[in-house]
Amino acid sequence: MSTIFDDRPCALGEGPLWHPERNQLFWFDIVGKKMLSQKDGAPLEWQFDEHVSAAGWVDHDTLILASETGLWKFYLDTEEQEYLCSLEADNPVTRSNDGRADPWGGFWIGTMGKSAEPKAGAIYRYFDGELRKLVADVTISNAICFDKARGCAYYTDTVTKLVMRQAVDAESGWPVGIAEVYLDLNAGGLNPDGAVVDADGNVWIAQWGAARVAAYDPDGTFLKAVSVGGQHSSCPAFGGDDLTTLLVTSAREGIDEKTLAEAPENGMVFAIDNVAQGVAEPRVIL
Repeated sequence: MSTIFDDRPCALGEGPLWHPERNQLFWFDIVGKKMLSQKDGAPLEWQFDEHVSAAGWVDHDTLILASETGLWKFYLDTEEQEYLCSLEADNPVTRSNDGRADPWGGFWIGTMGKSAEPKAGAIYRYFDGELRKLVADVTISNAICFDKARGCAYYTDTVTKLVMRQAVDAESGWPVGIAEVYLDLNAGGLNPDGAVVDADGNVWIAQWGAARVAAYDPDGTFLKAVSVGGQHSSCPAFGGDDLTTLLVTSAREGIDEKTLAEAPENGMVFAIDNVAQGVAEPRVIL
C-alpha cells in the first residue's frame, strides 16, 4: 500500500532521483518547468525557464540536468547552471523526457515531441564529453535503466508497448549489437513509463494509466505489481536509508477535473516500503 511522500501535485511528475550522498529525493514537474525536492520535511523547489525532466548526481552539491535544449551542471548550493552540451536545441518541437545515469558514469537521456509527435524524439548517451544518438525515431522515450551486472540497458518507446533490452560493452557501456524485445505489454494494454532495476536484476516499471508499478525478472517474467495512489504512475526510484522504499512520481495530465476533485492525490509522489532492495544510483562522471 502506497503512502503520500510529497503532497504537491505535479501536472507531469517525472524523473525521480534519490541522491545517495544527500539521502534526498529530487524530481520534476515537466509541464511546470520545475525541479522539486524536500529536506527534513521542508519542501524545496527550483523554477526554470524551459522544460526540465531528468537528473543524475555528480557530487554532493552538483547535479546534471536535462532540459529541452541541453544538458547542464546545476549547483545546488548556488543554484547556478553551467552549460555542457546542446540537446536538440535547434528543434523547437522536442524536449527532454526520461533519463538515468549508467554504471560507467555516463548519462542516458531521451527526447520526445512536446505534443508526442510521432517519431520526433531519440535516445542519447552523454559520456566523456560526447553526446551520441543511440536510438532514432522515438515517440515517447522512457524506461531507461541498467542491470547491475553491466550487461545491458533497457528502454522503451511507450507507444509501442515494447520494452527493449540493449546489450552494452562491459568496459565502456556503449551499445553493442541490435536491441531485442524484453517485454511485450500489448496483450495487456499496458503503457510502460519510467523504470529502475533492483539489486536482484528485476526491472520495476511504472505503467501509465494503471496506477501501479510492476516488477519483472531478467527473463521478462512478471513477478508482482504494487499499487500507487496516482492513476498515471510515471517513474520509480529506490530510496530511503537502506534503499528499500520505492518512490514513485505521478501525473495529472489527461485526467478530468471531476476525477481530480474526487482524487486530489493524482500528481503527487508516493512511497511503498519494503518492496525490494534497490541499488544506489551511480555518479555521473563529467
